[in-house]
Amino acid sequence: MTTSLTTTAAVAAEPTGADRATDPRATTSRRRKRPPHTPLRPRPSIPLTLVTGLVLVYTLLPLAWLVINATKDQNGLLNSFGLWFADDVNFWDNITRTLTYDDGVFVRWLLNTLLYVVAGAGGATVLAVLGGYALAKYNFPGRKAVFAVVLGAVAIPGTALAVPTFLMFSNMGLTNTPWAVIIPSLISPFGLYLMWVFAAEAVPTELLEAARIDGSGELRTFFRIALPLLMPGTVTVLLFSMVATWNNYFLPLIMIKDPDWYPLTLGLNAWNAQAQTAGGEAVFDLIVTGSLLTIVPIVVVFLLLQRFWQSGLAAGSVKE
Repeated sequence: MTTSLTTTAAVAAEPTGADRATDPRATTSRRRKRPPHTPLRPRPSIPLTLVTGLVLVYTLLPLAWLVINATKDQNGLLNSFGLWFADDVNFWDNITRTLTYDDGVFVRWLLNTLLYVVAGAGGATVLAVLGGYALAKYNFPGRKAVFAVVLGAVAIPGTALAVPTFLMFSNMGLTNTPWAVIIPSLISPFGLYLMWVFAAEAVPTELLEAARIDGSGELRTFFRIALPLLMPGTVTVLLFSMVATWNNYFLPLIMIKDPDWYPLTLGLNAWNAQAQTAGGEAVFDLIVTGSLLTIVPIVVVFLLLQRFWQSGLAAGSVKE
């Protein structure tokens, strides 16, 4: 009799279907239940997470070292632990000395680098956009031959062309001038190929045909319709060209001998070699600070243009 009463009370205490919908324990249980793993929602991989963490440390560790050591003077740089700050913080003093050392030659090198980037990388981007759009949207004789030449040019490293380029520019009398760096930077086979592929998918042919039927000319169609759709690819090519020109070292090394036309890469190397010459002054603290100042413009430009880059991830998705 007692057992029967206990069972009846337990059954009566269980929540009914209506009560389960409002039972907080049932709601909490549903919230804690995780969705099943699918190809679109894969199971977290511990080895992949560890590898990603190692790549992150490998990427950020040199930057952290650069920022920390830019706060040290010459003695602190040589006598303290590289990944921690010294007793005295001389960050702003180092920046001032870097910008004013040797009559402000660092500022001259910075302006030279900006000139090479604006003229070289900017011109390379313009040519890549125009050429890629034309190759993607127009049919003309020799189009396949141009495609083969572009692919071959992408496969050739730039260092293999440095010596022939130097000999050609030497015969033309352009060495030791800014043109020796700007003109080779205008040619970007990878940028041309990238814009070719991007324009083929991002600009619908039907949209161009509709504009032509409405009486729009080719230039107006390009600037009003195609160019806005090509903006993400244009920004991508611009970033690649800017980074390549900003960090270019080998081409200016063989083309330019006048320190007044040095880019930042050659200028910082000249400061580094200064300590190895007889009677030269070691300025390792200025080299570290100058290296930090060198990467700041690239980081700022990337952050400013990132939204244009990300906005075109789904560009070109045309429903046929």
